[in-house]
Amino acid sequence: MTPEVVHRYLAALDAGSVEDVLACFAPGGEVASPLYGTLPAERFYPELFADSSPSSTELRRVYVDPADDREVALAFHYSWVLGDGTPAPFDVVDLVTLTDDRDRIARLVICYDTAPLRSSWQRVAAGGTDAVGGRG
Repeated sequence: MTPEVVHRYLAALDAGSVEDVLACFAPGGEVASPLYGTLPAERFYPELFADSSPSSTELRRVYVDPADDREVALAFHYSWVLGDGTPAPFDVVDLVTLTDDRDRIARLVICYDTAPLRSSWQRVAAGGTDAVGGRG
């Protein structure tokens, strides 16, 4: 059975709501990202959303470890749009460790190939723009 917090998390990510995303995390929850490094969730998501325009997810699969149902993998497509409007879509697997009550996320590890989008992300994170225009 898919933990309900997974669906709340993806809906909050789609909405771009820092408050709703953080409500899915336990106090002290952390995120390990190939672009941002390992950060407390309360620091990671404001940075992510500051670097983003409205984006969306398409859930493909949910895998729950049969030996430990606190361990969940979410496979989805993230139609990420950078803050300047540059599309940066990718397929991703989030490795999620839930709290003992399975109601919140304790740790989330984001796994995807950053090579196709790293230079665009670095430019936007540094305040630059491209031909699409938008915020600097």
